[in-house]
Amino acid sequence: MLGGKETMATVAVRDLPAAKRFYEGTLGLKLLAAQGEEALTYQAGSARILVYRSQYAGSNKATAATWLIGSDMEKVVQELKGKGVSFEHYTMPGLTLKGDIHVGGGMKAAWFKDPDGNVHALVSG
Repeated sequence: MLGGKETMATVAVRDLPAAKRFYEGTLGLKLLAAQGEEALTYQAGSARILVYRSQYAGSNKATAATWLIGSDMEKVVQELKGKGVSFEHYTMPGLTLKGDIHVGGGMKAAWFKDPDGNVHALVSG
């Protein structure tokens, strides 16, 4: 039923202007549409991300969106760090932390949070 339909990540934020600065300025996403002062839709590769105002922003402790980086992991992490993004460090079975990148099992991953504490992942492998 839904296997042939497109989907998008949906991220709740408290402060839409701060989120706009982060998603456009820091992450470099292209704004596709603004739904008044309540939501923004961004293009991210062939996918979309809906960022919307919610009182429950930042309450999800799991990954909200995953970015498929390919072989540019180190470059992307360094560029984001240069823009002030801090990366999360986790203890995970089978993964070793090398700088801000978790490595293991043929995969590389890095996690960071947006201004509301929503977790985003970068993965390659």
